[in-house]
Amino acid sequence: MRLGILISFLLSLASCGAFQLPQDSSQCVVGIADDWGSSTVSLSYFEKKNGEWYRVGDIWKGRLGSKGLVWGRGIHPNPSGVSLKQEGDGRSPAGVFDIGGVWGAHKSVKKHPKTFYHQVTSRDLWVEDGSSKYYNQFLSLDHEPATAWEKKAQMKQNDYPQSLKMFIAHNAYPRVVPNGGSSIFFHIWRRDGAAATAGCTTMIEDRLRWLIATVDPDRRPLYVLLPRAEYEKLKPLWKLP
Repeated sequence: MRLGILISFLLSLASCGAFQLPQDSSQCVVGIADDWGSSTVSLSYFEKKNGEWYRVGDIWKGRLGSKGLVWGRGIHPNPSGVSLKQEGDGRSPAGVFDIGGVWGAHKSVKKHPKTFYHQVTSRDLWVEDGSSKYYNQFLSLDHEPATAWEKKAQMKQNDYPQSLKMFIAHNAYPRVVPNGGSSIFFHIWRRDGAAATAGCTTMIEDRLRWLIATVDPDRRPLYVLLPRAEYEKLKPLWKLP
Protein backbone atom coordinates (compact mmCIF):
# COMPACT_ATOMS: atom_id res chain seq x y z
CA MET A 1 0.00 0.00 0.00
CA ARG A 2 2.78 2.43 0.89
CA LEU A 3 4.56 1.66 -2.38
CA GLY A 4 1.32 2.34 -4.27
CA ILE A 5 0.89 5.70 -2.54
CA LEU A 6 4.49 6.62 -3.36
CA ILE A 7 4.04 5.68 -7.02
CA SER A 8 0.81 7.71 -7.23
CA PHE A 9 2.58 10.70 -5.67
CA LEU A 10 5.49 10.47 -8.10
CA LEU A 11 3.17 10.15 -11.10
CA SER A 12 1.20 13.17 -9.91
CA LEU A 13 4.38 15.20 -9.49
CA ALA A 14 5.60 14.16 -12.93
CA SER A 15 2.30 15.22 -14.50
CA CYS A 16 2.45 18.61 -12.81
CA GLY A 17 6.11 19.00 -13.72
CA ALA A 18 5.41 18.47 -17.42
CA PHE A 19 3.30 21.64 -17.51
CA GLN A 20 4.72 25.12 -18.03
CA LEU A 21 3.08 28.49 -18.61
CA PRO A 22 2.35 28.96 -22.32
CA GLN A 23 5.21 30.55 -24.24
CA ASP A 24 2.84 33.03 -25.89
CA SER A 25 1.85 34.52 -22.53
CA SER A 26 3.68 37.67 -21.44
CA GLN A 27 1.21 39.09 -18.89
CA CYS A 28 0.33 37.37 -15.62
CA VAL A 29 -1.58 38.25 -12.46
CA VAL A 30 -0.32 36.19 -9.52
CA GLY A 31 -2.46 35.60 -6.44
CA ILE A 32 -0.87 33.97 -3.39
CA ALA A 33 -2.98 32.94 -0.40
CA ASP A 34 -1.51 31.93 2.95
CA ASP A 35 -3.07 28.45 2.76
CA TRP A 36 -6.00 26.50 1.30
CA GLY A 37 -8.40 27.89 3.92
CA SER A 38 -7.54 31.56 3.41
CA SER A 39 -10.09 34.03 2.03
CA THR A 40 -7.50 36.78 1.57
CA VAL A 41 -4.91 36.99 -1.20
CA SER A 42 -1.86 39.04 -2.14
CA LEU A 43 -1.99 40.04 -5.81
CA SER A 44 0.77 41.20 -8.13
CA TYR A 45 1.17 41.78 -11.85
CA PHE A 46 4.07 40.52 -14.01
CA GLU A 47 5.22 41.03 -17.58
CA LYS A 48 7.66 38.83 -19.47
CA LYS A 49 10.58 40.42 -21.31
CA ASN A 50 13.32 38.48 -23.07
CA GLY A 51 12.01 35.27 -21.56
CA GLU A 52 12.05 36.53 -17.94
CA TRP A 53 9.15 37.59 -15.72
CA TYR A 54 9.33 40.99 -14.01
CA ARG A 55 6.90 42.39 -11.48
CA VAL A 56 5.31 45.69 -12.47
CA GLY A 57 4.08 47.90 -9.64
CA ASP A 58 3.42 46.97 -6.05
CA ILE A 59 1.54 44.12 -4.38
CA TRP A 60 -2.11 44.68 -3.49
CA LYS A 61 -4.72 42.90 -1.40
CA GLY A 62 -7.78 40.99 -2.57
CA ARG A 63 -10.49 38.69 -1.24
CA LEU A 64 -11.28 35.10 -2.17
CA GLY A 65 -14.04 32.60 -1.47
CA SER A 66 -15.30 32.48 2.10
CA LYS A 67 -14.15 28.85 2.41
CA GLY A 68 -10.73 29.41 0.83
CA LEU A 69 -9.40 27.66 -2.26
CA VAL A 70 -9.74 24.35 -4.09
CA TRP A 71 -8.17 23.12 -7.33
CA GLY A 72 -10.01 24.52 -10.36
CA ARG A 73 -10.40 23.68 -14.03
CA GLY A 74 -8.02 25.84 -16.03
CA ILE A 75 -5.09 25.22 -18.37
CA HIS A 76 -3.00 23.53 -15.65
CA PRO A 77 -2.90 19.81 -14.75
CA ASN A 78 -4.52 18.94 -11.43
CA PRO A 79 -2.79 16.53 -9.04
CA SER A 80 -4.44 13.13 -9.09
CA GLY A 81 -7.00 12.38 -6.42
CA VAL A 82 -7.61 15.96 -5.32
CA SER A 83 -11.01 17.57 -4.86
CA LEU A 84 -12.04 20.05 -7.56
CA LYS A 85 -14.25 23.09 -7.38
CA GLN A 86 -17.99 22.50 -7.43
CA GLU A 87 -20.93 24.86 -7.90
CA GLY A 88 -21.82 26.68 -4.70
CA ASP A 89 -18.89 25.43 -2.59
CA GLY A 90 -17.79 28.94 -1.60
CA ARG A 91 -14.20 28.35 -2.75
CA SER A 92 -12.00 30.13 -5.27
CA PRO A 93 -10.46 27.93 -7.99
CA ALA A 94 -6.70 27.47 -7.72
CA GLY A 95 -4.47 26.92 -10.74
CA VAL A 96 -3.67 28.76 -13.97
CA PHE A 97 -6.41 30.46 -15.96
CA ASP A 98 -6.77 32.60 -19.06
CA ILE A 99 -8.39 35.95 -18.30
CA GLY A 100 -10.29 38.44 -20.43
CA GLY A 101 -13.69 39.71 -21.38
CA VAL A 102 -15.15 42.56 -19.35
CA TRP A 103 -18.72 43.33 -18.31
CA GLY A 104 -19.88 46.48 -16.58
CA ALA A 105 -22.61 48.97 -15.85
CA HIS A 106 -20.89 51.75 -17.77
CA LYS A 107 -21.23 52.62 -21.44
CA SER A 108 -17.49 52.16 -21.88
CA VAL A 109 -14.32 51.58 -19.86
CA LYS A 110 -10.65 52.29 -20.41
CA LYS A 111 -9.26 49.10 -21.96
CA HIS A 112 -7.14 47.65 -24.75
CA PRO A 113 -8.95 48.05 -28.10
CA LYS A 114 -9.09 44.26 -28.55
CA THR A 115 -10.52 43.52 -25.11
CA PHE A 116 -14.18 42.48 -25.26
CA TYR A 117 -16.47 44.78 -23.28
CA HIS A 118 -20.23 44.55 -22.81
CA GLN A 119 -22.44 47.03 -20.98
CA VAL A 120 -24.78 44.93 -18.85
CA THR A 121 -28.51 45.43 -19.31
CA SER A 122 -31.56 43.79 -17.72
CA ARG A 123 -31.62 41.32 -20.63
CA ASP A 124 -28.18 39.85 -19.92
CA LEU A 125 -27.75 36.49 -18.22
CA TRP A 126 -24.88 34.45 -16.80
CA VAL A 127 -26.01 30.85 -16.46
CA GLU A 128 -25.22 29.11 -13.16
CA ASP A 129 -27.66 26.23 -13.71
CA GLY A 130 -25.46 23.13 -13.95
CA SER A 131 -28.10 21.21 -15.90
CA SER A 132 -28.24 23.77 -18.70
CA LYS A 133 -26.36 23.48 -21.98
CA TYR A 134 -25.50 27.15 -21.46
CA TYR A 135 -23.90 26.56 -18.05
CA ASN A 136 -21.19 29.10 -17.20
CA GLN A 137 -21.91 31.11 -20.34
CA PHE A 138 -23.11 34.61 -21.09
CA LEU A 139 -26.46 35.00 -22.82
CA SER A 140 -28.19 38.13 -24.03
CA LEU A 141 -31.96 37.84 -24.49
CA ASP A 142 -34.03 39.60 -27.13
CA HIS A 143 -36.68 40.23 -24.47
CA GLU A 144 -36.91 41.08 -20.80
CA PRO A 145 -36.48 38.05 -18.50
CA ALA A 146 -39.89 36.45 -18.11
CA THR A 147 -39.47 32.92 -16.75
CA ALA A 148 -38.19 32.03 -13.28
CA TRP A 149 -35.10 30.48 -14.92
CA GLU A 150 -34.31 33.66 -16.86
CA LYS A 151 -34.80 35.87 -13.82
CA LYS A 152 -32.53 33.70 -11.68
CA ALA A 153 -29.76 33.86 -14.30
CA GLN A 154 -30.05 37.63 -14.77
CA MET A 155 -26.77 39.45 -14.22
CA LYS A 156 -26.98 41.69 -11.17
CA GLN A 157 -28.23 45.23 -11.62
CA ASN A 158 -27.45 48.23 -9.43
CA ASP A 159 -24.87 46.34 -7.35
CA TYR A 160 -21.65 48.34 -6.99
CA PRO A 161 -19.24 45.39 -6.48
CA GLN A 162 -20.63 43.73 -9.62
CA SER A 163 -20.64 46.93 -11.69
CA LEU A 164 -17.28 46.05 -13.26
CA LYS A 165 -15.91 42.54 -13.73
CA MET A 166 -13.35 40.66 -15.80
CA PHE A 167 -13.77 36.96 -16.57
CA ILE A 168 -11.47 34.32 -15.08
CA ALA A 169 -11.71 31.33 -17.43
CA HIS A 170 -12.35 28.60 -14.89
CA ASN A 171 -14.43 25.70 -16.26
CA ALA A 172 -14.90 27.76 -19.38
CA TYR A 173 -16.56 27.02 -22.71
CA PRO A 174 -16.07 24.78 -24.64
CA ARG A 175 -14.72 22.47 -21.90
CA VAL A 176 -17.45 23.04 -19.33
CA VAL A 177 -18.07 20.40 -16.66
CA PRO A 178 -21.67 20.45 -15.32
CA ASN A 179 -21.76 21.84 -11.77
CA GLY A 180 -17.98 22.30 -11.91
CA GLY A 181 -18.19 25.94 -10.84
CA SER A 182 -19.36 29.00 -12.73
CA SER A 183 -19.29 32.80 -12.85
CA ILE A 184 -15.73 33.34 -11.63
CA PHE A 185 -14.53 36.93 -12.12
CA PHE A 186 -12.25 39.66 -10.91
CA HIS A 187 -14.59 42.32 -9.59
CA ILE A 188 -14.80 45.16 -7.06
CA TRP A 189 -14.60 44.03 -3.49
CA ARG A 190 -17.54 44.30 -1.11
CA ARG A 191 -17.57 46.39 2.09
CA ASP A 192 -14.10 47.78 1.31
CA GLY A 193 -12.61 44.29 1.48
CA ALA A 194 -14.31 43.24 4.71
CA ALA A 195 -16.38 40.60 2.91
CA ALA A 196 -15.18 37.35 1.35
CA THR A 197 -16.67 36.09 -1.94
CA ALA A 198 -18.50 33.06 -3.29
CA GLY A 199 -15.43 32.14 -5.37
CA CYS A 200 -14.40 35.27 -7.26
CA THR A 201 -11.28 37.37 -6.66
CA THR A 202 -12.15 40.90 -5.60
CA MET A 203 -10.14 44.08 -5.13
CA ILE A 204 -10.40 47.85 -4.86
CA GLU A 205 -12.02 49.51 -7.89
CA ASP A 206 -9.00 51.60 -8.92
CA ARG A 207 -6.79 48.52 -9.10
CA LEU A 208 -9.36 46.59 -11.12
CA ARG A 209 -9.69 49.47 -13.59
CA TRP A 210 -5.90 49.61 -13.93
CA LEU A 211 -5.77 45.88 -14.57
CA ILE A 212 -8.50 46.04 -17.23
CA ALA A 213 -6.71 48.93 -18.94
CA THR A 214 -3.39 47.04 -18.87
CA VAL A 215 -4.16 43.53 -20.14
CA ASP A 216 -3.70 42.92 -23.86
CA PRO A 217 -5.50 39.91 -25.42
CA ASP A 218 -2.62 39.47 -27.88
CA ARG A 219 -0.27 38.83 -24.94
CA ARG A 220 -2.44 36.02 -23.50
CA PRO A 221 -2.91 37.34 -19.97
CA LEU A 222 -3.11 34.68 -17.26
CA TYR A 223 -4.16 34.41 -13.63
CA VAL A 224 -2.13 32.15 -11.35
CA LEU A 225 -3.85 31.57 -8.00
CA LEU A 226 -2.26 29.22 -5.46
CA PRO A 227 -1.63 28.82 -1.74
CA ARG A 228 1.91 29.87 -0.86
CA ALA A 229 3.29 26.36 -0.29
CA GLU A 230 1.98 25.12 -3.66
CA TYR A 231 3.26 28.23 -5.42
CA GLU A 232 6.77 27.75 -4.06
CA LYS A 233 6.74 24.06 -4.99
CA LEU A 234 5.39 24.60 -8.51
CA LYS A 235 7.20 27.83 -9.37
CA PRO A 236 10.31 26.16 -10.89
CA LEU A 237 8.30 23.34 -12.48
CA TRP A 238 5.63 25.50 -14.12
CA LYS A 239 8.01 28.44 -14.78
CA LEU A 240 5.82 30.77 -12.75
CA PRO A 241 6.71 34.45 -12.25
